[in-house]
Amino acid sequence: MSQSKLFEPYQLGPITLASRVVMAPLTRNRAVPEGLVPSPLAAEYYGQRASAGLLITEASQVSQQGQGYQDTPGIYSQAQVEGWRKVTGEVHKRGGKIFIQLWHVGRISHVDLQPNHGAPVAPSAIRANTKTFVGGQFADVSEPRALELSEIPGIIEDFQKAAANAIAAGFDGVEIHGANGYLLDQFARDSSNKRTDDYGGSTQNRARLMLEVAAAVAKEIGPERTGIRISPVTPANDVSDSNPQALFDYIVDELNKLKLVYIHVIEGATGGPRDIAPFDYASLRKRFSGTYIGNNAYDLALANKQLDAGAADLIAFGKPFISNPDLVERLKRNAPLNEPDKSTFYGGGAKGYTDYPTLESAQAAQ
Repeated sequence: MSQSKLFEPYQLGPITLASRVVMAPLTRNRAVPEGLVPSPLAAEYYGQRASAGLLITEASQVSQQGQGYQDTPGIYSQAQVEGWRKVTGEVHKRGGKIFIQLWHVGRISHVDLQPNHGAPVAPSAIRANTKTFVGGQFADVSEPRALELSEIPGIIEDFQKAAANAIAAGFDGVEIHGANGYLLDQFARDSSNKRTDDYGGSTQNRARLMLEVAAAVAKEIGPERTGIRISPVTPANDVSDSNPQALFDYIVDELNKLKLVYIHVIEGATGGPRDIAPFDYASLRKRFSGTYIGNNAYDLALANKQLDAGAADLIAFGKPFISNPDLVERLKRNAPLNEPDKSTFYGGGAKGYTDYPTLESAQAAQ
């Protein structure tokens, strides 16, 4: 099995990855509530998984307004930068590479999480038919308000500052969250964007915010350290588009002009069927000269198939990394995987976070 391309080193811009295995962003809701700083356990959690070719952190809000779920970390305060520095230090000490995912949830939020209990912001004042996690329970998201045109430069600036903070915290790069029905995706899709100004209507206008954020981040830290995540057909968080192929072909053409280091593509429904809607991912692959990361329901067989076909350069694994800190080694040996404890996915302490055994420790305990 170790002959697989999956375990070959890979050059991602200026960074050499030990393998083509990527740990996908996984929301774990364990930031310290006071200040939303990564907890001391976070350094251990990411450090345990440093054998991945590339780690991408849980989504981290670029501002308080960008928060949509309880106890998710930020990357906008000095205390948060210091907290993340412990994480990057531990990962680098163990030979790993790590990017942070930058997040603004837009309308997928609740007044209890917003500055002064204000309404969440969105391209248009359309409430999403979905829930969020707040106050220790799932609750309907709040009614959003449409962003004023004058507020949009501030959103772009928040992403830019967060990217600068990420580099200050020792990250190797950043991933912009343009997927899963969050703010940038809400602007791009015609189900959630009914604006009639420069950020609504045409494909070009709806894609504008995502592309302006990408340009600002690339300018701040370099395109070779800037990736982006997209999810062309996912229905996550109540979004859809009447013509996703045209929309995302255009977006990727424009991202290619910015020379971003990678696109991270959720193929199908996030955490669901890969074939939920027809879409030509090969079209995105052809349009983008940087690295293509494939994501969604990958196992070793599918990873090998896509890499051998040249359909992807890197493969992202999500849930398997929760319960298998040594996932790369287990895949190499075709060893059984630990089953995850779903009750500990969101919130809590070390249980279900840093206490999953490696193959080595499990064998030693026998």
